[in-house]
Amino acid sequence: LAGELAAAAATTAAAAETVAPKGPVKRAAAGQVWEDESLADWPENDFRLFVGNLGNDATDQLLATAFSKYPSFQRAKVVRDKRFNKPKGYGFVSFKEPWDMTRAMREMENKYVGSRPVKLKKSSWQGRNLDIEKHRELTAHHPVKKHKPANKYRKPSWP
Repeated sequence: LAGELAAAAATTAAAAETVAPKGPVKRAAAGQVWEDESLADWPENDFRLFVGNLGNDATDQLLATAFSKYPSFQRAKVVRDKRFNKPKGYGFVSFKEPWDMTRAMREMENKYVGSRPVKLKKSSWQGRNLDIEKHRELTAHHPVKKHKPANKYRKPSWP
């Protein structure tokens, strides 16, 4: 187990070294806009999985160990509460290739990572970037008012 943890840590460190430092990314969700500095640590144009149902024993290293068997695995991160530094119960895993991400989704769904079986979904992190939101607004079609058909069960207005 110690050898696996060391290998996972080395893989995560090697992937982190290949990431070029970049500035904060503007994000938009729930009607709010903010700058997210944590995205600067992640590889650009990666394929990311949302890993849910993580227990309180979950760490970045535990998550990396679970997913490092996939060749294009890049990084794993458990999201923690800022105040208590306790895991929030979810995290993210990054892959370089899409087929490794889909294979991991198939093989790791409901597998135990730590003390709980995990739930996996394709992450929607790219859809919250502000430049993508602006693009959607500019290219979206304006809704067309549809004519409401008359209610045939309504009482006629004439006597």
